[in-house]
Amino acid sequence: MPHTQITAEYIWLDGRKPTAKLRSKTKIISGPVNKLKDIPGWSFDGSSTEQAEGHFSDCMLQPVYYVTDPINKAPNILVMCEVLNPDGTPHPSNTRHVLTAVAAKYKEHEALFGIEQEYTLYRKDWPLGWPENGFPHPQGRYYCGVGYDEVHGRPLVEAHLKACLEAGLAISGINAEVMPAQWEFQVGALGPLEVSDQLWLARWLLYRLGEEYQVYAKLDPKPMPGDWNGAGGHTNFSIKSMRQEGGLEVIKKTCAKLGKFHQQHIRVYGADNDQRLTGKHETCSINDFRYGVSDRGASIRIPMATVNNGRGYLEDRRPAANLDPYQICTALLETTCGDGFDPDKYRWGNFEPKK
Repeated sequence: MPHTQITAEYIWLDGRKPTAKLRSKTKIISGPVNKLKDIPGWSFDGSSTEQAEGHFSDCMLQPVYYVTDPINKAPNILVMCEVLNPDGTPHPSNTRHVLTAVAAKYKEHEALFGIEQEYTLYRKDWPLGWPENGFPHPQGRYYCGVGYDEVHGRPLVEAHLKACLEAGLAISGINAEVMPAQWEFQVGALGPLEVSDQLWLARWLLYRLGEEYQVYAKLDPKPMPGDWNGAGGHTNFSIKSMRQEGGLEVIKKTCAKLGKFHQQHIRVYGADNDQRLTGKHETCSINDFRYGVSDRGASIRIPMATVNNGRGYLEDRRPAANLDPYQICTALLETTCGDGFDPDKYRWGNFEPKK
C-alpha cells in the first residue's frame, strides 16, 4: 500500500502550576497509521512550556494514544503524548506515567471510571449570553434548559459532541448546567488510562472548536462569585467487586476509607476548589467528608440505582472542573485497592485548602 502524508496533531500537558494547560503542534508523517508504533516520537521547546530551562530546553513527546482527527478527517489523527526528559525518563510533570504503574498494579480489580466535565463558555472575558453590564435571572431555570433565553452556546456544544463521536471518544451525554453558559459532557465508563486520555482529547477538541465560534471554555471551579453554582468534575467509579453481588457493602467500606484520606485527595482534586466546595450549591464543605444515598450535597453520592440493585458504583463529587484525571484515577485506585493515597509520594499536592 503506498504511503500517504497525513497530519498528526501531537497534544501534551505543559508544566504550568497549579493547573497544567494543553499544548499541541502538527507533524506531517507517513501513513497509514495502524498502530501506536507507527507514530514517531518528537521534541519541543520545554523552556516555552515551563518544563525546561532555556540553556537545555528540549523535551520529548512520546505518543501513547491516538484517535481519528474529526476536524481534518481521516486518515489524519490526534495524538495524546507523555512528556519525557531528553534521556527518556518521565518528566516531573508527567502524571500519566504514575497512573500507568498504578493501573497495572491494580489491574485485577477491573476499575471503571466515568467523568462528568462541567465547563463555562465565555466571550470577551464574560460568560456567553450574559447581559453586558449585568446579570441574568437567578439560577434554577437553566439546567437542561431549551430556548434562546435559557441556553447559550449550543452550536459549539453540539459541534463538539459530533467531533468527539467522530473521533471515537466514549462521550455518553451532554447537558446544559445550572448556571447559564455552563455545560457538561460525560466520558466513560472506561478504564483509568482510557478515560483520562479521552477526557484530555475531548477538552482539546472543545478548545479547538471554540476558535471557530469565537467562544472559549474555562474550567474554573467557581466561574462567577455569588449565588451561582461552581463547576465540577464529578467522577463515577467502581471496581469489579462493587459491580458484583454484595457490591453495596464494598462501596460503603470504600466510602469509609475515602473519608480517612479526604485531605490527601483534596490536595490533587483541583486548584481553587475551596471556592467551590463551600457546603452550598450542591457541594459538601471542603473541610468535611460525608457520604449518602442520592445526596448531591455529600462528598460521595451513592446513586439510588446502586442501592436498589445492591451493587453498582459511587460518585465522587469532590473533584473540580479543572481536575487532572490522571491524578484523580491514581488517588481513587490507591485508596480503594491499596493502603491509601499519599500525594507526597509522587510530589503532587499543589492544591492545599485554605485554612
